[in-house]
Amino acid sequence: MPGLYLTAILASAAGVLLIDRRWRLMAWRSPGRTAAAVLIGTAFFLAWDAVGIAAGVFVKGGSPLLLGIDLAPHLPLEEPVFLAFLCYLALVASAGAQRLLERRRADAAASASEAGS
Repeated sequence: MPGLYLTAILASAAGVLLIDRRWRLMAWRSPGRTAAAVLIGTAFFLAWDAVGIAAGVFVKGGSPLLLGIDLAPHLPLEEPVFLAFLCYLALVASAGAQRLLERRRADAAASASEAGS
């Protein structure tokens, strides 16, 4: 099934986007910064891939799940899409974890002040 890998990445990204929208973690809070972070992160990881490909460390397998479109030798179309997804997922997960920690701290402070009253 050609394209299944790309479809899975895009479906996963849509799920993360919905989580981000629901809790307003990144893109709905600061879209410019989110886009910049995803672009910079994707560019960094593509450069990393280029070094790995040139060194012979990274090679593209012959999976039937890929579309078969290569942007460069051993660099399938799915790779930059996956890297952008990975960067966005890291931003949303980090913002979500930070929000949970802040909420726990606020709850603990509220409990402590109620106990002291």
